[in-house]
Amino acid sequence: MTTPTIVLVGHGMVGQRFLEALAGRGVTERARIVVLCEEPRPAYDRVQLTSYFSGKTPDDLSMVEAGFMEKHGIELYVGDPAESVDREARTVTARSGRVVAYDTLVLATGSYPFVPPVPGKDARGCFVYRTIEDLLAIEEYAKTATTGAVVGGGLLGLEAAGALKGLGLDTHVVEFAPRLMPVQVDEGGGAALLRTIERMGLTVHTGTGTQEVVTADGAVTGMRLSDGSELATDMVVFSAGVRPRDQLARDCGLTVGERGGIAVDELCRTSDPAVFAIGECALASDGRVYGLVAPGYEMAQTVAATIAEEEAGSGFTGADMSTKLKLLGVDVASFGDAHGTAEGCLDVVYSDSRSGVYKKLVISGDGVLLGGVLVGDAEQYGLLRPLTGTVPPVSPEQLVLPAGAGAPVALGPSALPDDAVICSCHNVTKHAIGQCSSLPEVKKCTKAGTGCGSCVKTIEKLLPAATDKGLCGCFSYTRSELYEIARTLRLTSFTALLDSHGRDTAKGGEGCEVCKPTVGSILASLNNGYILDGEQASLQDTNDHFLANMQRNGSYSVVPRIPGGEITPDKLIVIGEVARDFGLYTKITGGQRIDLFGARVDQLPSIWTRLVDAGFESGHAYGKALRTVKSCVGQTWCRYGVQDSVKMAIQLELRYRGLRAPHKLKSAVSGCARECAEAQSKDFGIIATANGWNLYVGGNGGATPRHADLLAQDLSDAELVRLIDRFLMFYIRTADRLERTSTWLERLEGGLDHLKDVVVHDSLGLCGELEALMAAHVADYRDEWAETLDDPERLRRFVSFVNAPGAPDPSVRFVPERDQIKPDLTILTIGNLEGATSR
Repeated sequence: MTTPTIVLVGHGMVGQRFLEALAGRGVTERARIVVLCEEPRPAYDRVQLTSYFSGKTPDDLSMVEAGFMEKHGIELYVGDPAESVDREARTVTARSGRVVAYDTLVLATGSYPFVPPVPGKDARGCFVYRTIEDLLAIEEYAKTATTGAVVGGGLLGLEAAGALKGLGLDTHVVEFAPRLMPVQVDEGGGAALLRTIERMGLTVHTGTGTQEVVTADGAVTGMRLSDGSELATDMVVFSAGVRPRDQLARDCGLTVGERGGIAVDELCRTSDPAVFAIGECALASDGRVYGLVAPGYEMAQTVAATIAEEEAGSGFTGADMSTKLKLLGVDVASFGDAHGTAEGCLDVVYSDSRSGVYKKLVISGDGVLLGGVLVGDAEQYGLLRPLTGTVPPVSPEQLVLPAGAGAPVALGPSALPDDAVICSCHNVTKHAIGQCSSLPEVKKCTKAGTGCGSCVKTIEKLLPAATDKGLCGCFSYTRSELYEIARTLRLTSFTALLDSHGRDTAKGGEGCEVCKPTVGSILASLNNGYILDGEQASLQDTNDHFLANMQRNGSYSVVPRIPGGEITPDKLIVIGEVARDFGLYTKITGGQRIDLFGARVDQLPSIWTRLVDAGFESGHAYGKALRTVKSCVGQTWCRYGVQDSVKMAIQLELRYRGLRAPHKLKSAVSGCARECAEAQSKDFGIIATANGWNLYVGGNGGATPRHADLLAQDLSDAELVRLIDRFLMFYIRTADRLERTSTWLERLEGGLDHLKDVVVHDSLGLCGELEALMAAHVADYRDEWAETLDDPERLRRFVSFVNAPGAPDPSVRFVPERDQIKPDLTILTIGNLEGATSR
């Protein structure tokens, strides 16, 4: 018998899933598998494509495990796409001229970006946003551009806009529909998304299309829109949707849909029984082309089962189109009948335009959850999507109100039925997840959580109670438990804690990258000692290790503390002189501080000497500590101010400077309700009233924005400081590793009400102890820069190379930009980041 040959055309995410499904069924052991791939690299995670701009490499995005092809004898030809199919001879001819005979042909050619047929669309500076090669080209062209425009306000369009903004371009989004993401969200969700995105500095044009790309000398100079307006831009990225890549099928006579897509039956078989089509190129039997990865994975499984001659069941008859994404740092999700098209359905809506949160559930007349839209807070997506089609066991309003809003959700993933699909990418049920004991085991055995990742939080909550909750492999205790152990036993060293309370396998060891900085932070917050003394130095992350922030090219930034943003002219002159004399890039931050970028590690002590001599101290931009207390000008200058916000901001920043915590801390003081300092987006924020101060806690303006909650109001100065003392020390005492106050407060059992009971009403009798801990911190505070400069032994660590202390690092180089400098990223910084002789 001859060995059958299976040819796969296309090697994207769906193609790789098909190969894994074949391997899992043993088909690769009895058949020859040939893959023709158009791109110059194997399959990669296209869902996470934009993460390339945040530091991930193409290798990081790869979906092919090392040795997978070799292990299963799969022949992969990258950069060699199929150009023609001879169905009569059953052969495929590739661009290279290679001819491969097949017994079974699987088309996974995906889709191509739709570019509107407007004049100028092919000009220099026009791009699509589809592949890694596209991103590389965009990144290169952006170096000489100042303004970018994205055509399309859907999923990929907003990702592309975020990428352009991250590359330093003034960015516009042009969307023909009247709202952003018109397929996924409704009018209310689109409005919430628009407000949030505009706050980020992007300009959005909805309800208008592109009429022409204006050019000069063959390059983009602008756009003319259908509403008659013109937009000056020197770069255009088209992300206006995709179309099925079905030309190969058309050319060989396979049946295609009227509007595109290779027609397939429920087994994903085309009009030729020897040819299958899967993924975005396929027109399913229900008449739809599915543009999400999860349906493509289902198709891949269906075809693999058919080839392996397994029972195919009902085949592929349709798929869940629910989505959960993070676009520009904003959670966006939709599921089920998100637009409420069912007759007689009702809406349950929660909307907070201040924080950019919008939630809508669509409920039938008899209480069945039909679908929903979540913008700004999609925490409940993992619970709501599996409940779709059922009557939730709690009232719908409990499912949309935020924690601390008076209606805490009394429902968790454990309430889901066993057949509820938790991971839609890989069609994994709650029952299957329950057979595993840890998240790594779930991923390995079921692949749940390895797709878009939106189900991971739900999976973690479903794991058996016996799941190890320890901090890491060295400790079976949580961070808060280790804090209590160290505090109660007055332990002052990592070694003592590890030897006395580490796991048996860890005792006598050195710890790991998780527990060392965590315990280092605990010891620093309890003992307030110099963090680079003795074994403490070995516990610190790179930034804390050098008391400065490492940047992309291995240089460091220096951030002196400027309490309340108030600075004298003399001190301002010193900063300018230091930046000039050391050739540093200077940036005024959103937190009212001045960052000095580009310092070599060996220059840091000299820079600190100049700054400390002028009265500055460390701003702790490198540590999980208080960063800044931002302020407006308050009643001293502003005609609306009702309290002295600058004075209060300075008092608080000097009180809490250097306070080590599970994560960074940010604060702000606004002198009136106009909120110019944006206090309600901070970990603890203060707003002046005519009667004193209102204290807000648990805010976060970062990747997952959260509006702070009101803890107490109309406080005197002394009452305010006392409550903040208690709040911060209670957070430090009970939070998990790397947990912001916003996440901690939402996780805290009882939420805001419990926090009030503890820190306002002293229900646990802890307040005296919390205040004493903060008082000890304030009394013992010492500036880390000055401490370093006073000790020659401590200064010895600040060299570029330990075997050549006087030599600067030649790999830290810069190029000019806007009369300053920026890192030369073409230089490989092995010496700074990985080299054996470095530091």
